[in-house]
Amino acid sequence: MAPARTPPWSRLAALLRRESRRLGEPAVERVNRTTGDPYRILVSCVISLRTKDEVTDPASRRLFALARTPAAMLRLPAARIARAIYPASFFRVKARQIRALSRRLLDLHRGRVPPRLEELMMLPGVGIKTANLVLGEGFRIPAICVDIHVHRISNRLGLIRTKTPEESEEELRAVLPRRLWLVWNRWLVPFGRDVCRPVSPFCSRCVLRPLCPRRGVARSR
Repeated sequence: MAPARTPPWSRLAALLRRESRRLGEPAVERVNRTTGDPYRILVSCVISLRTKDEVTDPASRRLFALARTPAAMLRLPAARIARAIYPASFFRVKARQIRALSRRLLDLHRGRVPPRLEELMMLPGVGIKTANLVLGEGFRIPAICVDIHVHRISNRLGLIRTKTPEESEEELRAVLPRRLWLVWNRWLVPFGRDVCRPVSPFCSRCVLRPLCPRRGVARSR
């Protein structure tokens, strides 16, 4: 469904950019900024699923202190990987996935992360959200990573009207200026975590309030 209106993209982008600097960058973005390594970005993405940034960041650093390449990762038993990334959610499952995707990278891609969506999604534990995040952060390939924050806030802003993150990605591809594809997730994740929360968002102190129709917001602070 087409959005009801066209927002002032330049103003919206300027406000979100300023807020992202104030609120801090997501854990995966910190990995990108400090390493620029698609493999470590990929592994951090797997760790981050259903896990808060304050857990993902130190868990990733502990693991990368032990292994930074697929070959080195395979020398670690799954139990040791699990201990390193604990208390990330499903840490034992993710440890096995990290080993399995490392094996797949060595067997099929000479230990390198492929810069193609379809091949990324064939890796164990990698879905569309993770694949798009790796393309954007690891390879600077324009991609829209839609997690629950991006889905929720894009709908509240009236940019799209969708029911699932998958539908949101498709709709955002049609309405979001391509120059904002790589930064949309980076901006909205901390904004959704600290301001535009799922229940009772902080609309009273939201810089986007003049631009936001607050679609679907029943109660706010």
